[in-house]
Amino acid sequence: MRYLPLTEADRREMLSVIGAKSVDELFRDVPASARLAAKVGGLPDHQGELEVERAFQGFAARNLSPASTPFFIGAGAYRHHVPATVDYMIQRGEFLTSYTPYQPEITQGTLQYLFEFQTQVTLLTGMEVANASMYDGSTGTAEAVLMANRITRRHKALISGGLHPQYRSIIETTAKWEGFTATLSKTDAEGLEELIAAVDRDTSCVVVQNPSFFGHVRDFTKLAEACHAAGALLIVVVTEVVSLGLLMPPGEMGADIVVCEGQSIGNGLGFGGPYVGLFATRDKYMRQMPGRLVGETVDADGKRGFVLTLSTREQHIRREKATSNICTNAGLCALAFTVHLTLLGEAGFTRLAEINHAKASQLADKIAAIPGVTVVNDSFFNEFTVKLPKPAAEVVEALAAKRILGGLPVSRLIPNDPSVANLLLLAATETATDAGMDPLVAALKEVL
Repeated sequence: MRYLPLTEADRREMLSVIGAKSVDELFRDVPASARLAAKVGGLPDHQGELEVERAFQGFAARNLSPASTPFFIGAGAYRHHVPATVDYMIQRGEFLTSYTPYQPEITQGTLQYLFEFQTQVTLLTGMEVANASMYDGSTGTAEAVLMANRITRRHKALISGGLHPQYRSIIETTAKWEGFTATLSKTDAEGLEELIAAVDRDTSCVVVQNPSFFGHVRDFTKLAEACHAAGALLIVVVTEVVSLGLLMPPGEMGADIVVCEGQSIGNGLGFGGPYVGLFATRDKYMRQMPGRLVGETVDADGKRGFVLTLSTREQHIRREKATSNICTNAGLCALAFTVHLTLLGEAGFTRLAEINHAKASQLADKIAAIPGVTVVNDSFFNEFTVKLPKPAAEVVEALAAKRILGGLPVSRLIPNDPSVANLLLLAATETATDAGMDPLVAALKEVL
């Protein structure tokens, strides 16, 4: 969007139309004690378009771009190569302008790609039914807990210590205002936690992540069996959806609900969004699923068509009856996901996952050879945790000064736990190269 400044004449004209004498009069309902008496320090006065462009170019130049520097940050948002075809397709007018289908059966193209999206999600997760996307993986996880509470009519969720800290935080916030209990297990940096003993007859669900926030890969089959024996549900979260190209699908482990962050397919990092949440479940729980569900049918002439089968959101029914109050299905991001995955195909997706694991294994071997550094994981996909001989936050800052984005200090997301101060989370996707890994290893040796 271009910068469009207002002149004094423009302001006077607008004020005269609404009957105000000055801009200050617009704020007369705000108590004087709540208003600033002077300008905010450091902010410049208004400038021309050219000056504003130069100022923001200066801000942008201070960023370290993943495209121009060694980059090994993951922690729920991953840098993958997105083919140019994806961006071209989603910007075609018939896709870009037909967003949320409020008159759904008229927008057959939109419904068809959402149907294909749902099909892809069920195949990836090993589940029976998927919805037409959620806002993102983190809020989708909170919605999954609410769904489990409705199904079991219980109000205690057991949250793994390997779940992404921000996902845990969103569940905590939801629990506070929705009136259920979120029991948080202690941080599981080693990937050794056993939750079976904690499942009881009051538990509505157990929420785990695979690979975990710390990169550990687990088989939750026995945990699923324990949950079902106690009448609880198992929710499996996947923040790196590319991992499903190699790992056992959550559905094969016995998961009842699967929530994924789909950003890795078709969607760039983009300073935190927008992303797309994948949500799948068992057929028997379909009517308790949040969001919307697109179905396939035939019209009066027997021709193939698509319909909005379920849409239990607050726009369409009474608010108190809605299974979700999230007001978007991230449709354009879902389309990008579908286009990218279609371009890859099954063999291409598996190959992409293999390359990711190979790159991470290569990096882990290089890092493990550094004196004083220990790789915590016995198993991982494309992300793993290392223990450093000094606080990881200091190390990351020192690496950034050398123009290397060398992972995420766990203490940034878990700030009040001294046990994680020296832990560093590193991710290597198909975009990682020797030309990036070697400078990281050399710089680590210097700063440790």
